[in-house]
Amino acid sequence: MDSKERKRLEAALGRVPRFAGLSVDDVSLRRLGGLTNLVYRLDHAGSSFALRLAGEGTEDYIDRKVEAHNTRVAAEAGVGPGLRFFDENDGLMLLDYLDGCATMTPASFVSTPGAPTRAALAFKKLHDCGKSFEFRFELFSMIDEYLAVLAKLGASLPEGYHDVVEEAGAVRRVLDEKPIALAPCHCDPLCENFLDDGRRMWIVDWEYSGMNDPLWDLGDLSVEAGFGGAEDAEMMHAYCGGAPSPAIYGRMVIYKAMCDLLWTLWGLIQHANDNPAEDFWAYAVGRFERCKALMATADFTEHLAAVSRR
Repeated sequence: MDSKERKRLEAALGRVPRFAGLSVDDVSLRRLGGLTNLVYRLDHAGSSFALRLAGEGTEDYIDRKVEAHNTRVAAEAGVGPGLRFFDENDGLMLLDYLDGCATMTPASFVSTPGAPTRAALAFKKLHDCGKSFEFRFELFSMIDEYLAVLAKLGASLPEGYHDVVEEAGAVRRVLDEKPIALAPCHCDPLCENFLDDGRRMWIVDWEYSGMNDPLWDLGDLSVEAGFGGAEDAEMMHAYCGGAPSPAIYGRMVIYKAMCDLLWTLWGLIQHANDNPAEDFWAYAVGRFERCKALMATADFTEHLAAVSRR
């Protein structure tokens, strides 16, 4: 690690009571994944943890008090790892490290037998836990908020973005007319946020979590993992405990397009903040084009009609 990284880690350790008085030389640290945050495996005195340092600029769009509450609830529900420390001022966090788990990827989600089923059952456990998350994840309000952040940053949008938001008004009307009960949801199910031990899935990273339509989680995961028809069917069958109704299946498909519409803006914010983790302009444009393509299909129109008939 370079001197800047070492200095930041030394400061972080000094703020966690468990490691008071220790330096980075007294513990074992190994960098893990993360697009916007710095995450490390930390081993000390026979115990393993995940140490998360929040990314610079994330305070513009992440409420750390909400994240702390929801991370605790997810752990209590048996879906997320135990939370040992959380600084609500800047998001410094210490979690139990889950040994023996594979961090999922789009490729492994499709190639690992039973992975869509285990993910669906983890979501079901969360959605049915009877607990509440803080924050209401409201798609169209978040689009407005992200647009405001981008305006503040002086960032550009892909050509036609506002036109697609206007077309999504039909989706908004149907979802408003046919609401279902909100549930605690992850809301940002990147494949890498799933840890699989072959028997069950654990879910991490609750930065964007909140009370939401539970079908958002399923549609978003389908997009992130690149599911085809077989994986979607497996996931939905496991989640519903049998064949899903056309309205429930259609709701999942609708959210496949809507999550791309939202996360396009998230990618543009990362691009505007010069996040070096990847080419976020290409990421954003790719998601936007995929959203437009799905919304233009006859199947999407049929799924929207199925939800409307519920």
